[in-house]
Amino acid sequence: MTRLNSNGMRHGQADTGLRLAPELAPMRLMDLDRVMDIEAQTYEFPWTRGNFVDSLADGHLARVLRDADGQIQGYFLAMYGVDEMHLLNISVAPEQQRRGWARLMLDALVAGARAEGKTQIWLEVRRSNARALQLYQHYGFKEVGLRRAYYPARDGREDALLFSLEFKP
Repeated sequence: MTRLNSNGMRHGQADTGLRLAPELAPMRLMDLDRVMDIEAQTYEFPWTRGNFVDSLADGHLARVLRDADGQIQGYFLAMYGVDEMHLLNISVAPEQQRRGWARLMLDALVAGARAEGKTQIWLEVRRSNARALQLYQHYGFKEVGLRRAYYPARDGREDALLFSLEFKP
């Protein structure tokens, strides 16, 4: 796994100001236009701008993934709990998917959780989201439950599968 520090740099990598690789940076209000663009392209039932603004105001862990040109290509938000973190949203721009960006963001989330002394990450995923299910299962998340009618869907509601990843801090 690629481990990134809180600045989105690989551990031991000097910050020279040059960005030759992707960088994770704190999400800011000024990033929300691009975040909303990715959100709308990625989900049939996207979060609202208000959801993102509220998450930032609440102090949730929120990062954007910038490519070598500084363009936002993905993001994640996670909520702190007592001993765990809850991944609320993770997305990669459709044209950038299948390049390892989601795994890189998960690496950063786990590193951040460990640094905070957390021992577990929770998430929900649509039962129909095969790509996300494959990512989480390959990463080591285990299915631990079901949340019935959790997500909005065209035909009413869709169940969410509850996943957990346990680790040592």
